[in-house]
Amino acid sequence: MTDSREVHINVPVMARVEGGGALALTIRDGRIDMLKLQIFEPPRLFEKFLEERNYEEVPDIVARICGICPVAYQMSAVHALESVFGISIDGWVRDMRRVLYCGEWIESHALHIHLLAAPDFLGFPNAIAMAEQHADIVRRGLRLQALGNRLMHLFGGRSVHPVGVRVGGFHHAPSPEEVATVVHELRAALPEAEALVYWTASLDLPDDEQSFTCVALRHPGEYPMNEGRLVSSGGLDIDIENFDSHFAELHVRHSTALHALLDGRPYLVGPLARINLNCDRLPESVRRVIAATGVRFPSGNMFHSVIARAVEVFYALLEAIRLLENYALPKRPFVPVTPRAGSGTGCTEAPRGILWHRYTLNGEGFIQSARIVPPTSQNQARIEEDLRVSLESYGLDRNEQELRLRGETVIRNYDPCISCSTHFLRIRVDRQ
Repeated sequence: MTDSREVHINVPVMARVEGGGALALTIRDGRIDMLKLQIFEPPRLFEKFLEERNYEEVPDIVARICGICPVAYQMSAVHALESVFGISIDGWVRDMRRVLYCGEWIESHALHIHLLAAPDFLGFPNAIAMAEQHADIVRRGLRLQALGNRLMHLFGGRSVHPVGVRVGGFHHAPSPEEVATVVHELRAALPEAEALVYWTASLDLPDDEQSFTCVALRHPGEYPMNEGRLVSSGGLDIDIENFDSHFAELHVRHSTALHALLDGRPYLVGPLARINLNCDRLPESVRRVIAATGVRFPSGNMFHSVIARAVEVFYALLEAIRLLENYALPKRPFVPVTPRAGSGTGCTEAPRGILWHRYTLNGEGFIQSARIVPPTSQNQARIEEDLRVSLESYGLDRNEQELRLRGETVIRNYDPCISCSTHFLRIRVDRQ
């Protein structure tokens, strides 16, 4: 490409991405010379807010970090705190935590697929415009999202920033009558969820095969949510306590959110990484549906993330039904807790990928230090790597509107939650 024009494209606010940021790139001699995913939201300092707080306050505080994935923050936090106190969670509490997490996966994935991602693949600027021709798709997304919220409300007391979680379990157990009603709704939604997998697989997704490292939890007997070891497609297999031995956070000048690297390289977390590393942990009924789509996992096409999300919606419905169909009230919905001094880690699978927490407490149960590594910050280096590869493959001689849309589509495909770490997108392209 010999075009020497200097071109500036400005999109001050881009919808369909949560948070605020920008993309700047320089094209020189037909190649990307500089590319930066700029995050400019001010730091939110939640880790400092937690210091000197009693452990009992932590689940409600961290739930405020995100309105889309509060359960993930609560689950990683309570697991970390319980590891300090030497508590082992099983039985009713373990099962119902998994149900609560299913609710969050359903609502988050349904929102992303139908309202944030689908307009890109169907050629619309937003879901409102898409609804004029595809009202049934938007309604399906809203129904599934509402059902996920219903599950979160069942155990959390409310669907946004739930308050039902405590260290050791739950403050309250819903009645069998309430649960039976929700199970009926879950069963009724199964055909739509199965159809969603086929529909996402039928979308005209870009064919963009890349090589990247996947990281996720892996459990010996189930698809990972709350528990497991940290594994990668490159052979990593470690306990979550050894996170710092291989993963490093670093500050880059163009972002107020930290980047993360695995042994010095970008890596992917989230639904595609989970399914790439754990497809064999899905029930046979789910794997049959995947096989019928013709899509094969592991996949190196990042745009198959939307299919992976649909698969997880279908799986989460089935898993919630399995765990709730023989529901009975427990003697009490929590395990008693006695605080003690120490440090502990927790890592669970948020809709967007692994969410790692570490806390140090004194003998009275007050937080002395806290560290939280969210999935979106872990994906930032991978997003920049993907943008470089994808845009060069797409063709840098295309006009700025086409490049901007492809860049936005690549970023949205990760479903970044930038307040957890970018409302997007301002893009500047300098051609030299």
